[in-house]
Amino acid sequence: MMRVVLAGCGAMSKHWLDAVKQIDGLAIVGLVDLDAERAQARAREYALSNAVIGTNLDAVLDQTKPDAVFDVVVPAARREVALSAFAHNCHLLTEKPLADSPENARAIVEAARKARRIHAVVQNRRYVANVRRIRRFLDSGVVGKPTSIHADFFVAPHFGGFREEMAHVLLLDMAIHTFDAARYMVAGEPASVYCQEWEPVNSWYRQGSSASAVFDLGGGKVFTYAGSWCADGFRTSWEGSWRIVAERGSLLWDGHDGLKAEVIASGRDGIIDKTQPIEVPPLDPADRVDGHLGIIRDFMHAIETGAEPETRGADNIKSLAMVFGAIESAESGRRVTIAKEAQ
Repeated sequence: MMRVVLAGCGAMSKHWLDAVKQIDGLAIVGLVDLDAERAQARAREYALSNAVIGTNLDAVLDQTKPDAVFDVVVPAARREVALSAFAHNCHLLTEKPLADSPENARAIVEAARKARRIHAVVQNRRYVANVRRIRRFLDSGVVGKPTSIHADFFVAPHFGGFREEMAHVLLLDMAIHTFDAARYMVAGEPASVYCQEWEPVNSWYRQGSSASAVFDLGGGKVFTYAGSWCADGFRTSWEGSWRIVAERGSLLWDGHDGLKAEVIASGRDGIIDKTQPIEVPPLDPADRVDGHLGIIRDFMHAIETGAEPETRGADNIKSLAMVFGAIESAESGRRVTIAKEAQ
């Protein structure tokens, strides 16, 4: 039985605890929150009557001696939680983003390395079925190497609360899902970015609800991102809308179930090469999916076997570097190099 303390009992913790209910061999032995009543309410809601409730993570870890910590706190508290977990010899699974700054991200990843503990991030868009199918399809080489990756994200949510007041709201709070998916699907390594943010007159956010960015993902691959959190009408999926151009064809994904590809055929229609549809194979049984549930299971498997989880912090920091690079570019108005040391 794997014993786990969950830190942070706000709204997001429900997604974690809903997943935990479906997993055998995992027990929540402690709940930590600055608001003890909120932690107690979660314990009652999920029938965790034996869980230790506390407001101090170190104290609860001392009392419960768990195998791992689930970090669902606000990003500004990530580093403190991580260092506490590693100091108590715990593995760590954290909600995205990995950290609230490049410096804290690097410190957390380095602390995990020194402690020799498993550290992973809930980057759950990577566990979407069609993201897996696209990666496998491109790896097959049927359409050649990907060269141009384009993603549109246009949704207009009225969250209320802190998001509508935060800076760089689209890039900092949401775009990492799209950035990480792009990097994963084409096996990209971020090298540079140019980004512009703006605030349309129809926006109800304070700053950064709309952005456009161009990334160099290395190996001749360029990724363009266009997004808005105040674009009413014709909204995209929360996964975005995608076109991936490769050497011998292209792939389109609407972010829902619409996934199709074409490959160059023989002959031309005038000056245009003929193309023909090609099937994108179905999900492979080996592909791990199911969002939070899939990632938690992957994390447990890594602890049990010593394997590295797919969304390990040492890899996920590259997607986070894309976010901070885009923010730096938007603030400075210049192209920004995403240095290896920033990852």
